[in-house]
Amino acid sequence: MKPIRWVISLIFILQMYVMMPIFGLVFLPWALVSPKGAHTACWLYARYVMWTARWMVGIKHEVRGTPPTEECLVAAKHQSFFDIIIIFSHVPWGKFIMKRELLYAPIIGQYSYRLGCVPVARGKRAEAIKKMVKDVQAGLANPGQLCIYPQGTRVSPGAQTSYKVGTYALYRELGQPCVPVAVNVGLFWPRKGIMRTPGTAVVEFLEPIEPGLDQAAFMERLETAIETRSNELMAEAGFTG
Repeated sequence: MKPIRWVISLIFILQMYVMMPIFGLVFLPWALVSPKGAHTACWLYARYVMWTARWMVGIKHEVRGTPPTEECLVAAKHQSFFDIIIIFSHVPWGKFIMKRELLYAPIIGQYSYRLGCVPVARGKRAEAIKKMVKDVQAGLANPGQLCIYPQGTRVSPGAQTSYKVGTYALYRELGQPCVPVAVNVGLFWPRKGIMRTPGTAVVEFLEPIEPGLDQAAFMERLETAIETRSNELMAEAGFTG
């Protein structure tokens, strides 16, 4: 059964990446003249990925809590590409802090720019955050839900990686609520590798952290909320690692 599931997983991944430029090219004329076109293309693609994941590899998805509709900071546990897909498809206008290298990728870069995503150069995160805050305060950035991964990378279930202070810098300077997000996605869609495992990938929007906390209090509350609930979601799905 495992070899067959591996082959099906490979087919799923291949078709997913084949469809990405197809969606991008079809919507490109609209995306070039309007951010709405870029958002529609990405939203439909996210829905397509969730639909094919369900019937091809048996990965369902469930969203718990209340996805934010107001402008805010969304700080999420990051275990795989699938949590990006789910979060983006359930907030009105998600824009992500992303690796600067992606800005130069064909189609993806143009769409990221149109959505208002923020490219961050490796080793220059502080400078990038300062520029983004400046753009937001000057009204140059598109409104929406700014999504950041506080650990700065994908983290496998059970692994430990520190939380970066960049999230606090945004929380402090923007003066917006921060919505923590817990996930168990990595149990079914791993950060690396081909195999996809059937199950229900859960993304849960937790209680917002209101503006005004100092760095120590904010970072402790954020990490405790995300890690505790993510561990509970993974245990609920049978993870014991």
